[in-house]
Amino acid sequence: MTTLRKKIYMTAGYNTVSFGTGRKEFHPKKPRPGIEHYLKEAGEGTIKKLKDDHNIDESVVGNFMAPRYNKQGHLGAFAPMIAPALQYKPSLSVEAACASGGMALMTGMKSILAESADTVLTLGVEVQNSVKAVYGADILAGAGWFQERKTGHAHFFPGQFSDRAGAYFEKFGREKTRKAYARWYRNAIENARLCETAQEFHNTHPDPEELALGTEPNPKAFTDHLTVFDSSKVSDGASAIAIMSEEGLKKHNIPKNQAVEVIGYGHAVENLTEKPKDFTKLHTMQNAIEKAMQMAAITKDDLGTVEIHDCFTSAAIMGIEAIGLAPYGKGADFVLDGHTARDGKIPFNTTGGLIGWGHPTGATGVHMAVTIWEQLTGNAGDAQIKIDPKRTYGMSVNMGGDDKTVMVVIYKKAGK
Repeated sequence: MTTLRKKIYMTAGYNTVSFGTGRKEFHPKKPRPGIEHYLKEAGEGTIKKLKDDHNIDESVVGNFMAPRYNKQGHLGAFAPMIAPALQYKPSLSVEAACASGGMALMTGMKSILAESADTVLTLGVEVQNSVKAVYGADILAGAGWFQERKTGHAHFFPGQFSDRAGAYFEKFGREKTRKAYARWYRNAIENARLCETAQEFHNTHPDPEELALGTEPNPKAFTDHLTVFDSSKVSDGASAIAIMSEEGLKKHNIPKNQAVEVIGYGHAVENLTEKPKDFTKLHTMQNAIEKAMQMAAITKDDLGTVEIHDCFTSAAIMGIEAIGLAPYGKGADFVLDGHTARDGKIPFNTTGGLIGWGHPTGATGVHMAVTIWEQLTGNAGDAQIKIDPKRTYGMSVNMGGDDKTVMVVIYKKAGK
């Protein structure tokens, strides 16, 4: 069994607003901040909490498609713009589709393990509202095998996860599964309303669950089996967190009770050119989760909160099964029984997830880490949940493409 050769910590998380439709201040025809604005805000937010930028050794930026959304590459070189102390220090950008944020976390952790750094400023960013949604669908199709773009759905990725939903309906029943999708949407909105940076923070609909359940899929407008309420957001935003060794914590004078310790991770990749072996299962996600839990030496019953990649409600239900929290085909029951709600057995996506908080693709994996850090250290504000003393671990599950790249991290609150 692979074990960590030294301790890894995360602290000082920061999220910008996830900006897009749903925010009161968003207007598609008004000028909006560029990618450099989000990088600077998120980076400065974390550095302010660190109270020192000179002890940052490296930086890493996770991003998916800035060269197409913003005509901007070379994102690592923005680091000195964030803080002059980062001038001439190593910095790079990494990409793994919608798991680019998770890849940034993985890169920062490996620098700690390699002892090339004691503190890594880790960021994720995406600015997607620079193009109309129909053109964005074409850009996001690059997370799959682009050769299939011409034969795929106009909304390429919604189409793929709609196909998964259709297969799941056929095997396990449409009515109950759609009810679970609607409940997931309700929970996402309820959680987002408690987080000021969430894209759905301003959502005031009196009954989100009834809204979602009462809206039938329309393939002429969206997809065959999913509606817009089953889908994550088109978002602009960034997140940042500091990844540190024990020496890094000491250099920044950060008490361990303000940090989380990483005790396991899993990284799995599936052949991009092949279709799913089974449309009702997330095999790559399950593989990465099993690796992470084996490294952490915990079981599903130790998890107190999970941030899962709910790019679509269909992915959320299958993700619950991939973790093993519900038997195959019973993920819908797990949600309908209230287990994933913020007051349930194991609260999921406590600031709204991709459906409620937003999905600036390159930032999502880092946002997940920030949310887990906030919850386990008591820094979540109005979104704070009560952590079960018998279930004290957190997990983030960040997926790229249609279950093609998955990064999983397991965290615990650090000791004194």
